[in-house]
Amino acid sequence: MSVDFVYLASGSPRRRQLLQQIGVPFQVLSVTVDESIGHGEEPLAYVSRLAAAKADAGLARSRAAGAHPRPVLAADTAVVVDREILGKPTGRDDALRMLRLLSGRTHEVLTSIAVAAGGSTRSCVSRSEVTFRDISCAEASDYWDTGEPNDKAGGYAIQGLGAVFVAQLRGSFSGVMGLPLFETAVLLEAAGVPRWMAVSGGP
Repeated sequence: MSVDFVYLASGSPRRRQLLQQIGVPFQVLSVTVDESIGHGEEPLAYVSRLAAAKADAGLARSRAAGAHPRPVLAADTAVVVDREILGKPTGRDDALRMLRLLSGRTHEVLTSIAVAAGGSTRSCVSRSEVTFRDISCAEASDYWDTGEPNDKAGGYAIQGLGAVFVAQLRGSFSGVMGLPLFETAVLLEAAGVPRWMAVSGGP
């Protein structure tokens, strides 16, 4: 049985934009989970755990509110270099440190997505490799001053001004943005959510 919309357990405007792109109606469901990295936790395990935890938290919240059962979609993204997970910068110095680490090198972007529906939670991970050109200290500082890096994992946005740093991408552009659309569509279809509903006159 298909459903008329999904809950998106994320406040990210990029994820909203990407779901709209593939015509999936949704309602944002705010959830709070502890995003601390476990001792010795590997990046893949970290993003997988968080995405599933967000989806499960969203499902629990919708049930507590007495809402009609609908799939809950969640995601988590990590920028990884030298086995270090680069989250959102804590400030200017942290953002510049991240850009120095990424400058002239290839890093990995892992995005895990999870869909909680029908008593189970399914998940998968998109892996991408992004290569940056060299970034000067002055340019990194100027980029911070634009305000864009402030709330972005790894301190940059591939879909924004930070695109000028990207020399090569191997993998999923939407995955680096925060919601890999191929994998998302596969998981949502398995949960009875067809794509293109919002643009084809579907339910």
